[in-house]
Amino acid sequence: MTSEQKSAQERTSPQSTVNPTEIEAIVGGYHGAAFSVLGPHVVTVDGKTCVAIRAFRPLDVAVTVLRPDRGERQEMVRIHPAGFFEAIFPEEQAPFVYQLLLRDPQGGEHLIEDPYRFPPFLTDFDLYLHGEGNFLRSYEKLGAQMCTREGVPGVNFAVWAPNALRVSVIGPFNGWDDRMHPMRCHEGAGIWEIFIPHLPEGMHYKYSIKSRFMGYQVDKSDPYAFYAEVRPSTDSRVWNINKYQWHDEEWLASRPQRQALDQPLNIYEVHLGSWRRVPETNGFLSYRDLAHQLVDYAQKMGYTHIELLPITEHPLDASWGYQTTGYFAPTSRFGTPDDFMYFVDYCHQHQIGVILDWVPAHFPRDAHGLAFFDGTHLYEHADPRQGEQRDWGTKVFNFGRNEVRNFLLSSALFWLKKYHLDGLRVDAVASMLYLDYSRKEGEWIPNRYGGRENLEAIDFLRRFNEVSHEEAPGILTIAEESTAWPMVSRPTYMGGLGFDLKWNMGWMHDTLSYFQKDPLYRRYHQNEITFSLVYAFHENFVLPLSHDEVVHLKRSLLDKMPGDAWQKFANLRSLYAYMTAHPGKMLLFMGGEFGQWAEWSEAKSLDWHLLEHPPHQQLQRFVADLNHLYRAEPALHQVDFSWEGFDWIDFNDAEHSVISFVRRARDPQDLVVVVCNFTPVPRHDYRVGLPMLGTYREILNSDWTQYGGSGVGNPEPIVAEAMPWQRCNYSALLNLPPLGVIYLKP
Repeated sequence: MTSEQKSAQERTSPQSTVNPTEIEAIVGGYHGAAFSVLGPHVVTVDGKTCVAIRAFRPLDVAVTVLRPDRGERQEMVRIHPAGFFEAIFPEEQAPFVYQLLLRDPQGGEHLIEDPYRFPPFLTDFDLYLHGEGNFLRSYEKLGAQMCTREGVPGVNFAVWAPNALRVSVIGPFNGWDDRMHPMRCHEGAGIWEIFIPHLPEGMHYKYSIKSRFMGYQVDKSDPYAFYAEVRPSTDSRVWNINKYQWHDEEWLASRPQRQALDQPLNIYEVHLGSWRRVPETNGFLSYRDLAHQLVDYAQKMGYTHIELLPITEHPLDASWGYQTTGYFAPTSRFGTPDDFMYFVDYCHQHQIGVILDWVPAHFPRDAHGLAFFDGTHLYEHADPRQGEQRDWGTKVFNFGRNEVRNFLLSSALFWLKKYHLDGLRVDAVASMLYLDYSRKEGEWIPNRYGGRENLEAIDFLRRFNEVSHEEAPGILTIAEESTAWPMVSRPTYMGGLGFDLKWNMGWMHDTLSYFQKDPLYRRYHQNEITFSLVYAFHENFVLPLSHDEVVHLKRSLLDKMPGDAWQKFANLRSLYAYMTAHPGKMLLFMGGEFGQWAEWSEAKSLDWHLLEHPPHQQLQRFVADLNHLYRAEPALHQVDFSWEGFDWIDFNDAEHSVISFVRRARDPQDLVVVVCNFTPVPRHDYRVGLPMLGTYREILNSDWTQYGGSGVGNPEPIVAEAMPWQRCNYSALLNLPPLGVIYLKP
């Protein structure tokens, strides 16, 4: 016997059926298999089979075993002065149901169910699927699951930490003592679990992890937590996400038709923390307040969808949600998970879809999060040439690891199924596709073929799209991808990545570059406004004017426009009218619709007071009318991704900075003619080719006086003449408004 064992033997009773060193490990908080010691165990004492029940209760002076079925009780023996208790039942040959009666130093008594008498919650098949990467509903077993076991309500905790020596659940219920609730480890799977009876909803908790390596010990938030404490606290909280009663059956049933690619998709991009705030305190509105105010506004403005900057839990407001720590938790800044469900439900009941900005590309290095989770680089690559995005100060997921892929796929399905979200916009896809993304020579590692493509991430993205569409029919997946990677929005069976839509970053860059130029010089840059049609149908594009374009000294959209105040508003109306007529779906960041002057700040509300001034009121009215017209006219949305929906009339008049084109619906006779004059000079009697004979009327003019324009236009019916012009057999003389766009319809 070693000196350590002798010392331990001196402090314990010879009545114990446990090796003294194991008792020391339990009371010291470093035993890696607590379930092999604590709870009920069949043992042999003096040659007889008995049941030993053991408990570690360091704050209690006495512990008694109660047998409800027999009405019997037996006081446990204190084996170790630190609070290790044991009771022997010589007449028993198998574990039985019991409770523990605790007596505290003040004489109070408390009856509890012993967590160590309950069998595992996870099955062998669950563990197999997790290791294989196909435990796609792992959110139903991992994390903190409110459930009833053997008639006892409580919470089952489960966490993946394969390199931990010991994992414990800590919280107010055990004084944050990491010795109190060490978990059971499923060897081989690396998943730890424990059922703790009678914990209420809302209870705070964390995982205390003691690593096998270098004595590393840390308290971590639950990667699968459904709810988190409001920052700066990093506690996870127990929540039952299955109790909310949904009322959006009609929406979900019709969603595949509503979100088909031939339907209008006009997205209002919103940061919930700064769309609108409580005026008196600058505090956040709740999810429920936002539901009513934001949905009513989106309906009035004619948007089809709201896209939320990440509301997945995050510690830093200034990250806008893009440095996610809670991949299964809506941020508690605005309320509870039920409150967010109400928000989505209310949107659906009022015919508004909800898209979530989802961030699987990287995660922050905060100590309570996923980074270095169990004393090893569990979720991220160990090599910084693979595992770090230095531009953002974040870690990169190891997409080649089955369990990591499983975590992310489960997160995606969780939001789509549990929160009924209508789509996921995947952030920073380019950073996932390229191993050398934003890295210099020597700062990245080639793939096994010597290339720069991240093969594991490509496989993950394809799998994500396949699984998402299979499990949640009718949803949309949208890629923020800024390179020329081919077939992003083509099916995986064709070799594509499988997204429904891709942000058209090239269109955004060229268009804003063009509109920011003084109209005097636009004649030299006609190609910037026309080049997008060279590749417009290579992908299923969304035209984004997003939050990224109005921050970091980039100026607001209105402030980007050249000229005096009148010209700025006129230019912005022209930009929106051109965008709406261009092939592709649309996205506009909040504030752009009424002409926010200041750059966006996440720390305060939008400048709604600007709507006290007519120019901002008129711009807002224009955007609303434009949005409703877009939805009403099939020619503007029905054939967005094929040449059948677009014809150039003329793109050669660079001298006057005029372009004209036709948008067509599936019925080619259902069309809209679009003429754009990007100079402040009105052009009277300007001949434009027309696709058919007949009478046309002006259905939209960005220069109408109700929008703050000068009123130049074509109020009378326009009669097409049989005079070939430009690329058409017919034509007519038009009045083109200054810095204006007109829509004509036969």
